[in-house]
Amino acid sequence: MSTLRCVSLNGRDGIRLVDSIENARFELYTPEPVVPRQAGPSAFCFPVGLAVELRTTSLRLPKLAGVIVRTQDGRTVTQSMNRTGLSLDADAYDVEVTTAPMKLFVAVDDAVSIRYGERSTTFEFDGPTRVYVGARSFHERPAGTVVTPDDPEETMRAVSLLGSALKTTTPERSFPTLRGHPPLVERGETFDAPDRLEAPETGVTLVLPPERSAVYASAPLAYYLGATVVPGSEARLDVAGRSFPLAPDGDVERELGRTLRQVFFLDCLTRTEGYYPVDLHERHAVETAFDVAFASLYELPLDEQLAEYLSMPFEDLEPYLPAWNLTTDVRPTAENVEMLPFVANDLSLVRCPDRLSLTPPEPEPRAVTDFFRRTTRAPAASGTSETLVRGASDAAETEEIVHPRPADTVEHAWVGEGFPLGASKATAASYRRRLERDVSGRTSIDITVVCNDEQMREEGVVAELYGLRDLLQFEIDIRYDLTREELTEVLSRPTNFLHYIGHVDHRGMQCVDGFLDAQELDDVAVESFLLNACSSYKQGEALVERGSYGGVVTLSDVTNTTATKLGQTLARLLNCGFTLRSALTIAQQEVFTANRYIVLGDGGLSLCQNESGVPSVLHLDHKQADDTYEIEIEYYPAKAYDLGSLAKPLISATDKYYLATGSIGKFEVSADETERFLRMERAPVKINGSLRWSDEFCTNRDE
Repeated sequence: MSTLRCVSLNGRDGIRLVDSIENARFELYTPEPVVPRQAGPSAFCFPVGLAVELRTTSLRLPKLAGVIVRTQDGRTVTQSMNRTGLSLDADAYDVEVTTAPMKLFVAVDDAVSIRYGERSTTFEFDGPTRVYVGARSFHERPAGTVVTPDDPEETMRAVSLLGSALKTTTPERSFPTLRGHPPLVERGETFDAPDRLEAPETGVTLVLPPERSAVYASAPLAYYLGATVVPGSEARLDVAGRSFPLAPDGDVERELGRTLRQVFFLDCLTRTEGYYPVDLHERHAVETAFDVAFASLYELPLDEQLAEYLSMPFEDLEPYLPAWNLTTDVRPTAENVEMLPFVANDLSLVRCPDRLSLTPPEPEPRAVTDFFRRTTRAPAASGTSETLVRGASDAAETEEIVHPRPADTVEHAWVGEGFPLGASKATAASYRRRLERDVSGRTSIDITVVCNDEQMREEGVVAELYGLRDLLQFEIDIRYDLTREELTEVLSRPTNFLHYIGHVDHRGMQCVDGFLDAQELDDVAVESFLLNACSSYKQGEALVERGSYGGVVTLSDVTNTTATKLGQTLARLLNCGFTLRSALTIAQQEVFTANRYIVLGDGGLSLCQNESGVPSVLHLDHKQADDTYEIEIEYYPAKAYDLGSLAKPLISATDKYYLATGSIGKFEVSADETERFLRMERAPVKINGSLRWSDEFCTNRDE
């Protein structure tokens, strides 16, 4: 069932496409009133979940967008990027619009011109024309559930079915929308799987020792390759009559991750010979260094492609590989088998630590003029007011904080007991909950800010930072000095995000009439949250266990200055479409001692879609000698634009597409063009290492 719907606009002519489950909205404007009619999908060469028919003389999109023009059989005719217009003679065209918050297509059987304004893209027709608009949600649901006993060889059978979700076994599966969500996995006494879950016939076999850690670590690679996983004494990948060792030095997990990165990257380059013949920067770089024929590779079956890919030494290719999004440490326990579909869907690198490292966080330095967000109070000296001070940490809680080995990826997650320092804590329950959520009646993005302490009202201004978006409807409610009953009511009401400002201790969240312990609640309806208080992780864990998808909490005491700055930074980043995990990663680089904050639950959750598609941080370096700026763009993961997505910076310094992960550039741009570029949308900007915002930035000689 599609999560998309089409509605008419209030106050202007056009339509709005709404994907409630992804908090995505997109508007298309017309010069005259239109009545959208439901249409069939046959006008489009790719699958759509929603199709409507309009009659109009033009369609205007309120943003700059690239387009790929195809015939209805999928053959690419031309494309437009970097604000270069097109004029097409009368014919049947299927036009894919890039950078929309959903897969968006415009089909027309007539002449069409595509024009660009300062911040808009317009389809112009010769006269009133029948136009089809089609969309497909980025949201995916698993097709079923596999039940497996705890035995590693039985788990191999379950992992072998993850690839049943692939929508293609060609290199195009490197696009996130063509992979599909793997089936869920649950524990049971005997193996069971629905008949409809059939592994693709790829001719790829993963041979692994029958050990839980090796099987868990193989899940993303097995899923992506549609591989059959079987037991064997020597870890290897068997394809096209050849065998490739996976543990020459005994490190199976590392080699599985390397193989995934290598194969995925080369698929991204090879697919440019297919439906998306874009001018890709990374392909140029590899072709310069290696003798590789991508046109020939594209025509090979998957197993023969793999054999050719893996004949290239990883060490030679590694300097050209883009940053990888996520590493997940999965404790190799029987219950954690339920996380395998989710780490596979994320294409995460998986490690399986066999023991915990218990490392309490260092206490935050006490600032003379600051106070901590705890409820412990010191006796007031004569003639002075009562001051808040840091209390002693509970030893029992401190022992539950673990220290994972650092990961060389953009983000880092932990699955297992303990609260990880420097990583987010993921749970299968929170991932499943987001898949199952019902958003049929949602019309806006709801934010609730609760400030339960008079001395912290300065942070209440975060309410003004949410909702700074033109095409999204936000409902923001700020509440002060709530009672236990009132806070309980807030937690029981469906809300996209709760921003709590106040105190937390072992008794719960402080209210004006005592403490509310979330562990005593039956269920909560708040989807995600920030508990901006000292040592709030126990309360946050209780919220996730009782219905929330994920949230940000603290592992120890935090000063009010740290908490206020981090709260405001997170608010702006979430408003820009960053995920909980990415927003916290960026904020931790900006705020001193912010490593005391972690994400619990589904760290890939976002409040809304990014305006240009892929969330990014812009790094600027002013070259005063010639008044130019060096721009580096750092892309961050998002569910809608995961690994394999493409990005095209709308600047004159480059005419190529890039894989939208990690950093690209650096591009030399004039001051005037830099200012125009920053005006396109609100985005975080780093200048000389300091975080600022594009809507506050003005190029000048003092930068």
